[in-house]
Amino acid sequence: MQYILRFLIGGAVVCLFAALGDALKPKSFAGLFSAAPSIALASLGLAALKHGKIFASVESRSMLIGAAAFFIYALVCCRLMIRPQFRGAPVAIIALALWLVVALGGWALLLRSWR
Repeated sequence: MQYILRFLIGGAVVCLFAALGDALKPKSFAGLFSAAPSIALASLGLAALKHGKIFASVESRSMLIGAAAFFIYALVCCRLMIRPQFRGAPVAIIALALWLVVALGGWALLLRSWR
C-alpha cells in the first residue's frame, strides 16, 4: 500500500513540477523540476507519516548531503569535460569516487554528530 501511495503522490508532484518547469524559461528547467524534488517530497511525507518527524528530519539531512555531493560531482565533471585532453569515462569515474568521498564524509561529519 505504501508503494501505491508513494507512486500516486510522486506522480502528482511530478506533474505539478513539470507544469512549473514548463511555465519557466528556459525550457530546460522542466526536467530539473520534474523528477528528483517530487520523489524526495513524496518520500519525506511518507517517512514523516510512518516513522515521525525526527526520522524524516534525518532523511532530509541525508538528502541534503547527497545533493551537495552530487553538486560537487557535476561541478568537477563540467570543469574537466570542457578541456579537450580529458575523456568522458575517466572523468566520470574519478568524479564518482569524489562523490562517494564527499557523501560519506558528509555523513560521518554531520549525521553521526546529530544522533
